[in-house]
Amino acid sequence: MKTRPIVLITGASKGIGAAIAEKLAENGYDIWLNYRSDHPGAEKVQKSLEKKGVNCTLLPFDVADEQAVSDALGPLLAKDTPYGIIHNAGITRDGLAAMMSKKDWDDVINVHLSGFFHVVRPVLKTMLRKRRGRIIAISSVSGETGQAGQFNYSAAKAGLIGAVKALAKEVARRNILVNVVSPGLIETEMTRDLPEEKLLPLIPLNRFGRPEEVAGIVNFLLGNDATYITGQVISVNGGLYM
Repeated sequence: MKTRPIVLITGASKGIGAAIAEKLAENGYDIWLNYRSDHPGAEKVQKSLEKKGVNCTLLPFDVADEQAVSDALGPLLAKDTPYGIIHNAGITRDGLAAMMSKKDWDDVINVHLSGFFHVVRPVLKTMLRKRRGRIIAISSVSGETGQAGQFNYSAAKAGLIGAVKALAKEVARRNILVNVVSPGLIETEMTRDLPEEKLLPLIPLNRFGRPEEVAGIVNFLLGNDATYITGQVISVNGGLYM
């Protein structure tokens, strides 16, 4: 019996992460689904994925906590090597730089950027031995252009882009492809309270994106049609940034 490839998705109990999990399950991937504390949301996604005939392992841990990551992934990595990692976990603590607390800076950097390091490093060691893998970081248009009021978030998301480009060069010869998917304004909890009437004129397609549209690009980058793509930033933003 052929085993299904495993993909680890961080921050996948809702929003873009959950949409990615659903899309990948439809295409035959088993899922290691990470989340921090939204147990009901994660269990809802798990049930939906299992109805699609795949396995979904719930992994509740904070990606910013290196020891928690190690404790959760260590036993699994002793038995299996994921084919893919999707680092989607994220938070916002918006504010002007001059007024921003050190904690708000640290919290955002630690989840987005340090979390990427904490999750990727142990899995990457197993991928290198297998000589195959796909790693995708979910960045943001804010990391490509900078955004006033998002000093910490823009820095973290831009850092992911730099980290991916460096890592892509390091591991390409081992057949491990590393890319960024960079969404614009997507219909999730993070954009629910934004002033849509002010933002829509800035988007040539004149609408917010859907999580499923981001998930489709992730699915493509994991597939056989993307075997010559690495170190790239794929923007999904409706033309907001060109």
